[in-house]
Amino acid sequence: MRIRIRHISTYSYASPARSVMQVLRLTPRNHEGQHVINWRIEVDANCLLKRSEDAFGNIVHTFSANGPLMELTVSAEGEVETFDTSGFVRNTVERFPPGLYLRESPLAIADDALCDYAATISGDSPLEKMHNLLDTLHEKLEFDTDPTHLVTNASEAFAAKKAVAQDFAHIFIACARDQNVPARYVSGHILTTESGETRQSAHAWAEAYIRDYGWIGFDPAYGICPQETHVRVACALDYLGAAPVRGAQTGGSGEALDVRISVTDSQNQ
Repeated sequence: MRIRIRHISTYSYASPARSVMQVLRLTPRNHEGQHVINWRIEVDANCLLKRSEDAFGNIVHTFSANGPLMELTVSAEGEVETFDTSGFVRNTVERFPPGLYLRESPLAIADDALCDYAATISGDSPLEKMHNLLDTLHEKLEFDTDPTHLVTNASEAFAAKKAVAQDFAHIFIACARDQNVPARYVSGHILTTESGETRQSAHAWAEAYIRDYGWIGFDPAYGICPQETHVRVACALDYLGAAPVRGAQTGGSGEALDVRISVTDSQNQ
């Protein structure tokens, strides 16, 4: 499948910002499940866009733009050919041993309620437990289609019984780690039946490391393993390390952000 992605973030300020600095994890990279055909990032300000890789092997772009800035637009666009690998994640850049992903992270810590829930997940093997966790978590929580609220941690989202995609991922990760299964957060995109519709957020899911199998993806928001409809962009311990855009500004006030994302099947256009 060929998937075209367009991700545009526009920042506007009530009073001019003196400078803006951002870190972008918007660029996917090749692995067995996808091949990046073309990709570009643009910033509509006079600045130098620097490319590097972070500790997890994600492609990172950074820039610093001097003002005064009343508006700033960051765009990422490209085409990715995807392949169905039945959830298996192979030939990715791996900088750390799987055991690192047992480490607690700020947004994926299991409180008593999550530990109790994780203990109820049945299965004769870690792989079966992860699939049962995927199924039960998808059924237990309501999928919140409004991504505009502040970032919550796994325990808060589980207590609310309502979650956006990143919350589902954090809860899955917290439960997996509690059961001694290494797990990590993945940011990316998904092509759905509403493809082409303007969205306000990217997608997110989890990956768990299963001995003798390797890394396997689990998308609890949809109750499936990632398919050829998924485009993988970045991974980390949780959202804070894989967020598409993070940054800071000096000066300025009344910042407003408008995010528009389209994910379409380019072969059917």
